[in-house]
Amino acid sequence: MERFSIRGLLALVTWLLLMPGAQAQEALIDESIEAQLRQAEQQADIDAVDDQTRRMVQELRRLESDTRRIAAYNAELEPVVDRQAVTLSQRQAALESAQATRETLPALTRAMVERLDDWIAADMPFLQEQRRARVASLESMLSDPALDDAERLDRTLSAWRAELDYGREMDAWRGMLDGEHEVDFLRLGRVGLYFLATDGREGGVWRVAEQAWQPLDDAARRELQKGLNMARDRRAPELLTLPVSQPLRDQRQQEGRS
Repeated sequence: MERFSIRGLLALVTWLLLMPGAQAQEALIDESIEAQLRQAEQQADIDAVDDQTRRMVQELRRLESDTRRIAAYNAELEPVVDRQAVTLSQRQAALESAQATRETLPALTRAMVERLDDWIAADMPFLQEQRRARVASLESMLSDPALDDAERLDRTLSAWRAELDYGREMDAWRGMLDGEHEVDFLRLGRVGLYFLATDGREGGVWRVAEQAWQPLDDAARRELQKGLNMARDRRAPELLTLPVSQPLRDQRQQEGRS
């Protein structure tokens, strides 16, 4: 109910007393209705404020819940983000290193080709034409604009692998000795290189230290014939007693320097 001041109430009562009975009763009813309408309007305003307050409180609670979920999610993501940061840092360092490698790659590849050429020149004289042709192909490749640095390096490494494989193989072939005599050659990795005349009366072992052929005696030539048959799968493998072209230790030192 709307509260009236005492002065207003007295004025209202006085006014009603001065009015005729029916008119006074009608006026009192109108005033009561007006007061109730004003009270209803005020209550509606209060209810509207209460509804808005409730909505604000609900929104505040929702925001608080979202904030807690986001905080928990961020806490879970933090170690992942840290790992990603480390990964990105490592990749950046790798890219910088790769850039430096790309800049030095042409010079590195050329140096590897030159060292391969020097190694073949100092190595035992077997398959010289084939091996020299491989180096010549690499030298031509270095100036080929159609190839990129990575492909040049790949081909150079492939040539080096072919050379290193010679140290693990047993091989036999027929060829010319000093361009004059046809003989059978036997190579035992890079430990021994031998020749045997087709009639079996002459044979030799290549001496790396002297860079020359040293003759073999009868017993060594018989062992050499066994080795040729073994390399050609005509004889079961067995231990050979032959002088070596260079000590195994020297061979390993040479390969280690290559």
